[in-house]
Amino acid sequence: MIVVLATPDDRGLRVDRFLASSRPELSRARVQALIEAGHVRISGRPLKASLRLQGVEQIELEIPPLTEAEPQAEDLPLTVVFQDRDIAVLDKAAGMVVHPGAGHHGGTLVNALLHHVKDLKGVGGVMRPGLVHRLDKDTSGLLVIAKHDQSLRALQAAFKSREVEKTYLALVLGQPPDQGTFDTLHGRHPKHRTRFTGKVKTGKSAITHFKVLKRFPQAALVEVGLETGRTHQIRVHFAEAGFPLISDSLYGNKKAQRPDLIARQALHAWKLAFKHPRTGKALSFTAAPPKDFKAAETRLKAGR
Repeated sequence: MIVVLATPDDRGLRVDRFLASSRPELSRARVQALIEAGHVRISGRPLKASLRLQGVEQIELEIPPLTEAEPQAEDLPLTVVFQDRDIAVLDKAAGMVVHPGAGHHGGTLVNALLHHVKDLKGVGGVMRPGLVHRLDKDTSGLLVIAKHDQSLRALQAAFKSREVEKTYLALVLGQPPDQGTFDTLHGRHPKHRTRFTGKVKTGKSAITHFKVLKRFPQAALVEVGLETGRTHQIRVHFAEAGFPLISDSLYGNKKAQRPDLIARQALHAWKLAFKHPRTGKALSFTAAPPKDFKAAETRLKAGR
C-alpha cells in the first residue's frame, strides 16, 4: 500500500492528474485504470478519476503487478518493402500502433507481424518481437524488423552508435530557415505526462537536422534527419522552435490544427539506410508519402 499526501497547493486538481504527476512511474492512463479497478481509495472508499482534491487527502494506492497477455497473430494489411532471412523492412500505415500496450491489445503492427513473418515469436521479447525501433501511431513510413536475435542485437547496436540514417518528411506551420540543426536536451514535460520537451535542466541529448524542400504561403515541406531517436523528437523540436507540425494535436498550437488538410500529424519516415546485420552490405530504402500527406501538400501549395 502506498499513501500519497495531497497538500493545499494541490487543491482543485483532478485526482488522476495529481497521482500521475506524483508517481512518475505511472502514466495517467495507468492511474485511471487503477482507479476504475478500485485500487485507489480515500479513507478506504473507492473514488472517481474526476474527483477534485481539497488539498488535505491521504490517498491510498495499490499497484498490482501487470500481467500482459501474449500478442496474437492477426491477418492485418502490412506493406513489406524488403525481406530476407534476417530482416524485414516495412512501410507502416498512419494510425497503426506499433506494439500492444494500454488501450491497444490488438490491431497493432506486432499482431500483423506475427501473422505475416514466420518464426518471429519471442525474438527480443514476447510483447515486442523483432522490434528494433518505433514510430508514433500517427506517423507513417519505414521500420526495420529483426527476424532473429543475432540481427536484433546487430541492429540495436547500429542504432545506438548512430550508424542508421533516418530521414523524415514533415509539413510544418510557418517559414523555418532554409536549413538548420536543433541540439537540445530531451526529457518528459514536468506538467504534461504525455508530452516531452527540450526545455529541461537535465536529460538526454536530442539532435535534429533539417532543410526546407518546398515553401508554401503559410507552411513548408521539410526534410528531417535524426542524429538521435528520442520519443516525439521531431515534433518537440519544431513545435518549440515555433514551427509545429501540421495537425499535431499534442504539440501544435490552434493555428496548426488543420483537420481539413490531414487528420494526423504530417510526419512520414521517408528513408532508412543501414548496413545489413549479417552481410554488412549497405542498404537504403525509401517509401513515398501516403495519399493523405500528398493531398495536404497539394492543398498547401494552392494556399488553402
